[in-house]
Amino acid sequence: MEPSQEEVLEAFHARKVIEVGILRAIDKVPARMIEALRAHIAQERAAIAANDIGARSYLLADFHVCMAEALDNPILADIMRDLTARVILIAALYQSDRDASEACDEHERITDLIAAGDIEGAAKEMVTHIDNIESGLTHRLDRDALFDLRQILQQPLRKKG
Repeated sequence: MEPSQEEVLEAFHARKVIEVGILRAIDKVPARMIEALRAHIAQERAAIAANDIGARSYLLADFHVCMAEALDNPILADIMRDLTARVILIAALYQSDRDASEACDEHERITDLIAAGDIEGAAKEMVTHIDNIESGLTHRLDRDALFDLRQILQQPLRKKG
């Protein structure tokens, strides 16, 4: 079932809090983290170039899971999986090709800042990145006249009596 607009907004808020916290908790940047993130970004670019909307949506969201995994924190990775799963469908339905490319570019900037040891800069870029995604998707949700109808039609039928 498609998440409601309220659920999408709540997921983005939670992501900002958690992802900035993840970044600020980094004491020393592991080399494997940068390697993993750069390899992931290459996969994102390939999916974008192939116009594979499903793969692109998954990979763009999974970058954030990859970041937590690269820090060897399975609990944070699971939390990030849950949060990103809440918005992948919306991204697949509403994220434009341009927005997807910009998100990938932002992932690269975040990775570059982490690699340079500028964790605070990476945290600020992460907030901007999540705000950009949220703004693009919620703007499209607001303009989709059928969103509410699709929400209603996906609700299970209630038994009478």
